[in-house]
Amino acid sequence: MSSEKRKEILIDVIMDALSGLCIGIALYNFAADAKFPLTGFTGIAMIFYQYFRWNIGMLTLVMNIPLIFICYKVLGKKFLLKSLKTMAIGTVFMDFVAPYIPKANIANPLLNAMIVGVFTGLGYALVYMRNSSTGGADFIMMLIKAKHPHMTLGRIFFIVDVVIIVIDTIAYAHSFEALCYGFVISYIGSIVVDKVMISADSGMMCMIVTNKAEAIADAIDKAVERGTTIFTAKGGYKGDERQVLMCACSDKQMYQVNRVAKKIDVDAFIVIMESKAVYGEGFKRFKG
Repeated sequence: MSSEKRKEILIDVIMDALSGLCIGIALYNFAADAKFPLTGFTGIAMIFYQYFRWNIGMLTLVMNIPLIFICYKVLGKKFLLKSLKTMAIGTVFMDFVAPYIPKANIANPLLNAMIVGVFTGLGYALVYMRNSSTGGADFIMMLIKAKHPHMTLGRIFFIVDVVIIVIDTIAYAHSFEALCYGFVISYIGSIVVDKVMISADSGMMCMIVTNKAEAIADAIDKAVERGTTIFTAKGGYKGDERQVLMCACSDKQMYQVNRVAKKIDVDAFIVIMESKAVYGEGFKRFKG
């Protein structure tokens, strides 16, 4: 086994452990006592925890076993084995480490719900970033998508989440307020997943329309050590040709890029936009 492969496996294990810890803290330290309805197999396992105090992680893992055999052909051996490893490691940290972390005892239920959403979202994001899964509803949604390709993943996620949150509410939460908190947790969790996964590769990009592109490019290189691309464009109104300079950089560097561009050409037309992902020299390398 190469050193690169060993490194990847080690990172996978660390991410799985951190994921299980984050989700465990959310469940045992905040959601369980507040009796918040949750989504996925975790939400189903929470019903048994509330009544019988069965370990949430262990029960989730057991429920996933028959699902693994059902989804084997759809999801593939490699992905399923990696997900099984994630579930096993995550369960250990979820059930046998997180419950021993001191509880914060926050009285505000909305703040509790927000914390649950952040921690669960972070936990799931760490797994998704390593191209793995915690199983459960993830597998069900992928299976539904394979059988009904016309349905969007967003619609499938919504339907599955609503059904399980409603079941949890009927089973142990017993209030409309708790139902609302369940949707708050689901919403915040989805936002955190998106932000963590996208921000890892995100950056800023600017387009500078100017007649002094080379001078601005040199100034940007000296100020923030970022490369630029220059191309010629034609105005739609007068038909005049102008140079357009494109530069990708970090959020912090964008202020300097904007400043030096305006210093050299006060008439420059500058468009600054957020880039969801930037790959290449000076940024994260793309792995095919």
